[in-house]
Amino acid sequence: MDGPLGESVERTVRLIEDARGRVIVTGMGKSGHIGRKLAATLASTGTPALFMHAAEAGHGDLGMVTPDDVLVALSWSGETTELGDVVYYAGRFAVPLVAITANANSALGRAADIVLQLPKVEEACPNGLAPTTSTLIQLALGDALAVALLERRGFTASDFRVFHPGGKLGARLLKVSDLMHGSEAMPLVVLGTPMSEALIEITSKRFGCCGVVETGGQLTGIVTDGDLRRHMGTELLARPVEAVMTPAPLVIEPGELASAALGLMSRGQITVLFVVDAGVPVGVLHIHDVLRAGVV
Repeated sequence: MDGPLGESVERTVRLIEDARGRVIVTGMGKSGHIGRKLAATLASTGTPALFMHAAEAGHGDLGMVTPDDVLVALSWSGETTELGDVVYYAGRFAVPLVAITANANSALGRAADIVLQLPKVEEACPNGLAPTTSTLIQLALGDALAVALLERRGFTASDFRVFHPGGKLGARLLKVSDLMHGSEAMPLVVLGTPMSEALIEITSKRFGCCGVVETGGQLTGIVTDGDLRRHMGTELLARPVEAVMTPAPLVIEPGELASAALGLMSRGQITVLFVVDAGVPVGVLHIHDVLRAGVV
């Protein structure tokens, strides 16, 4: 990357970043499979992209391509016959063409606006024939392009989640605000409330606890089942909540990841967290809410 390849990569990143359209990736055989993966990685990291099969291009799929797009063609030899229609179309309609090839003097390399020339390496295949080392290098270069564009666009974990709502990856990116129960579900009492009323609040909201707030709304403590057991006695129901509560409870903000909430509950050996904004409760989160969502 310190030599001509690095300079070409930088030019390619600028070209794609400035393009008003999409990145159209094309290729045949094993290079085509790598190209399909490149298009998928670009699309999932904020660069609109799609894969166009080189053999289908000349049978109508060239209609996918517009002058606002950037074509990226992969061919180790640069002489893939099926890319001929793509190269001709790019030249005729002034669509920028980037070639990923090991042969800059090939038909593809000569026609391209930018050539990402890869080193001519021996295949790992004992016969020196099956694309192995060559596809690995193509894959690495494609990922490097995608990551460079991701960084240039300032693509964040929150942006990433928009395109990855499903599966374990989506669960890992869930925020506390996605899972928490809102204000109506929160068990809350104010300072000075007798424990007889606090118990009613705990029972009705079914979180096994209740938060204690000051007159200004800030959370100042929590009454849990453990607090009840520790203060069990004939005077319990008449006592004010501040005499029983645990002060300064663990809390979390709504914008934090649900995985962070799970870690906080695990370390604190608790099952419920109040969600606060500037110290004011805005929701409540139970460990079962997190586990049901698949956060681990």
